[in-house]
Amino acid sequence: MDAPETDLLSGLDPDLLFGGALTLVALAVVAGVVWTLMRVRRQVRRRAAPSLAPAAIQEGGAALERLSAYIAPILAGADAREQRQLRQRLVQAGFLSPSAVPLFFGARLAGAALGGAGTALALWLAESDANLLVWTAAMAGMGYFGPNIYVGRRIKARVESYRMGFPDFMDLMVVCAEAGLPMESAIDRISRELVQSYPWLAENLAMVSLEIRAGTPMGEALNRLGQRLGLEEAVTFAALLQQSTELGASLSQSLRVYSDEMRNKRMSRAEEKAYALPAKLVVPLTVFVFPVLIITLLYPAGVRVMSSFANS
Repeated sequence: MDAPETDLLSGLDPDLLFGGALTLVALAVVAGVVWTLMRVRRQVRRRAAPSLAPAAIQEGGAALERLSAYIAPILAGADAREQRQLRQRLVQAGFLSPSAVPLFFGARLAGAALGGAGTALALWLAESDANLLVWTAAMAGMGYFGPNIYVGRRIKARVESYRMGFPDFMDLMVVCAEAGLPMESAIDRISRELVQSYPWLAENLAMVSLEIRAGTPMGEALNRLGQRLGLEEAVTFAALLQQSTELGASLSQSLRVYSDEMRNKRMSRAEEKAYALPAKLVVPLTVFVFPVLIITLLYPAGVRVMSSFANS
C-alpha cells in the first residue's frame, strides 16, 4: 500500500501552479502601479492646492457610504469599548470618515471569504483535495487579519513621520510666537508651510485650525490633535500651552525650551539607531557574508588537497 500523501502541494499540476504564480505576480504589479499613480495624484493635488489639505480626510464615495450603512446595523450589538478603541486606531491611521469602522469589519470579512474561497477553488480546479481544509483555513485567516496588519503598519509609518516633523513644527511655532502671531494664526500658517515636507502632520494641523475657527477651545483642539497623532510629544505640547496660559509664563520661552528638547530627542533616537546598527548586522553577516568569504578563501586549498590525494 502506498504511503499517504504528506506534501501540501502533492497532486498539483506544475503548469497550473506556474500559471497561478504568474497571475498573482501580474496582479501585484498592476496593484502597485495603480497605487503609485493614486499617490502621485494625491501629492500633486496637495501641492497645487495646499488649502484643500483637510479634504483628504474624506475616504471613499457614495458606494462605500452605502456599504457602510449596510454593515453598521450588524455592529450595533458589538462592545462599545472595543469599537471606540478600533475607531481610535483608525483615526491614528488616517481614516477619519465615520464609516471607517464598518468598512474595516467589512474588509476583514471580505478578506476571509475571498481568501478561503479562492484557495478552495484553486485546489478544486487542480483536482486535488489534499489538505484542502488546512490551506483554506490558513488563507482565510490571512485575509481576515490582513486589514489589521495594514492598519498597524500605517499607524507606525504615520507616527514615525509625526515624530520626525514635530521638532520642525515647534521651531516654526517659536518663530511665529516671537513674531507676535496669535496661536490660531500660527497653527494655520504652519500647516500651509509643512504641506510638502510633512503632509500628514500638516493635514492634522489644518484640522486643528478648522476646529478653532468653529469655536472649539484651543486646549480641547490640541488634545484632539494629540489623540489623532498618537504621539506623546503632541500631548505634552497641549499640556505645555495650557500650563503657560494658566500660570502666565512666557509662551515664546516655553516653546523654545520645548523645541530644543524635541530636537535633542530626535538626535538621541538617531544616535540610538546608529549604535544598534552593528548588532543588527551580525545576523546577515554571519548568514550571508562570512560563509561566502570562508568558501572563497578555502576553496583553492581544498582543490589542492583533493588533487594531491588523487595523484597519490
